[in-house]
Amino acid sequence: MSKRSRHNSSSSNLLITREQSVLIVIDMQERLVPAMSDADKVVRNIRKLLAFARIIGLPVIITEQEKLGTTIPDLKHEIQDSTPLSKVCFNCLLSDSFSAEVERLNRDTFILTGVEAHICVAQTALAAIASFNVHVVADAISSRAPENCNLAVERMRASGVTITSTEMVIYELLRQAGTDEFKATLPLIK
Repeated sequence: MSKRSRHNSSSSNLLITREQSVLIVIDMQERLVPAMSDADKVVRNIRKLLAFARIIGLPVIITEQEKLGTTIPDLKHEIQDSTPLSKVCFNCLLSDSFSAEVERLNRDTFILTGVEAHICVAQTALAAIASFNVHVVADAISSRAPENCNLAVERMRASGVTITSTEMVIYELLRQAGTDEFKATLPLIK
């Protein structure tokens, strides 16, 4: 995987842009999601982000950890255009298919969601921060135990990962009100 320069030298580069971002949904699978803390909220927010990604044409990568079932039915409608990438590694970047897709997309900003926050999300974020801008959507990640999720967020933040929310991502990528995209997005955020 090629190294990309990190854009954190000026405040204008702290905002995510659709031209450089990819939405990554990690392991939202049938055998994992029911055990997650606050699973309904996480699923709802990831569904919003997936629907929004379709509105603005943002690329999406979906992963599935082997032997844990398929992506949950609640998200399948929103991922029609994306084939989940199977993996055995916790850190997505160690998966050849994931790394190849990242390389193909040629984006330098990861918007990370999914489970478990303290395992696959954190390991991916911490590995990626050296080469990518990494934004973890705090209200779209979870772990079985809330304290593990909280510790993961603290560790990622301390390591330079940007912690954000579903609405922050949506409004940063929209940039302005009054557009057709804004109007199409309103039902998702009301």
